[in-house]
Amino acid sequence: MTARNQPEQKIPLIVIEGPTSAGKSEVAVLVAERIGGEIISADSMQVYRGMDIGTGKIRPEEMNGIPHYLLDIADPEDAFDLARFKNLAKEAILRVRKNGHIPVLCGGTGFYIQAVVKDIDFSSASPSPAYREELENYAEEHGNEALHGILAEKDPDAAAAIHPNNRKRVIRALEFLRETGGKISEKNRNDKEQPSPYDAMIFFIDMDRADLYGKIEKRVDLMLEEGLVNEVRALRERGLTKKDVAMQGLGYKEILSYLDGEIPYEEAVRVLKRDTRHFAKRQLTWFRHDREAVRIAREEYGNDPVKIAEAIIRIIRERTDYVSGIRN
Repeated sequence: MTARNQPEQKIPLIVIEGPTSAGKSEVAVLVAERIGGEIISADSMQVYRGMDIGTGKIRPEEMNGIPHYLLDIADPEDAFDLARFKNLAKEAILRVRKNGHIPVLCGGTGFYIQAVVKDIDFSSASPSPAYREELENYAEEHGNEALHGILAEKDPDAAAAIHPNNRKRVIRALEFLRETGGKISEKNRNDKEQPSPYDAMIFFIDMDRADLYGKIEKRVDLMLEEGLVNEVRALRERGLTKKDVAMQGLGYKEILSYLDGEIPYEEAVRVLKRDTRHFAKRQLTWFRHDREAVRIAREEYGNDPVKIAEAIIRIIRERTDYVSGIRN
C-alpha cells in the first residue's frame, strides 16, 4: 500500500470529564505530569477573565507547571459561543502536538467536549441577528420559561436537555430550527454517532450523588469565603447584568439578584446551592450516557486523586501505544 492510500493517523487525545466538584482538574494535572500532557479546558465559564472564584478556575500554583489552554481568553462582555470554543480547542490541540506533547481535554461542559471530540461542523447554520433579537425581546417580556415553552413545542427532546434559564442555548436551538428546518436534538444525536477524528480516550469521573452534593455545599461555602460576592460586585460595577451571557452562569446570577436587592443574601446562597446540585445532576445524566467513556468511580479509589490518576494511566497503558513516554 502506498503512503497516499494509507489511512490518516489520528491525533491522540485524552479526555477527562465529569460533574462540577468531582475533582477533574486535579486529576488532569496528575495525568498530564505522567504522560507528558498539556491541558485544554472544556468549561464554558472559565473562558472569561475576571471570573475566577465562581467558576472554580484552577489557580496557577495548582497547575504544577503544566500548560493550560482556553482559560481567560474572553472578556465577560463578549458573547462567547460553542463554535468559537471548538475552533480554538482544535487550534490548541494542534499546538500541543507541535510541542511534542499529548493534549488532555478536561471539563464538565458536555456539549463543548462533544463538539471537540466529534469535530462538529457549525457552518450549516448562520445566525440571524434580527431573529435572535426577537427571541431575546420575547424572553425579556414573557420570561425564560415562556421562551423554553416555545422550544418544547417545536423540539421536545432539545427542551428536555436544556434548562429554561439557559436562554442562550434555548435561543440557539430555535435559531437552528428556523435556519435549517431541522431539529437541533436530531443533529446532536447524529453528531454523537460520528466517528472521532481523534484517537480519543475518554474518562468520566463519576461520584456518588450524595457525596457530590456534600462537596458542592462545601465548595459554595468556600467560594463565598474567598470573596465571590466581591467578584460579582466588581463585574456589576463594570456594567454587566443578567442580560450578559457570562453573568447567567451559576454563582453570578444568584449573587447579582442579592446585590440588586431582589432577594436576601441567605436566599441567594440557598438558590445557588440548589441550582448547582441540579446542574450537577444534569451533568451526571449526560456523562453516564456517554457510551465511549470509561467510567472511573471516585469511591472505588477512596476519593484519592492520585489513585484515580494512576487508574487512568493504567488504562491508557493497556489500550493505547501512543503514549510511549509515561513516567513511572
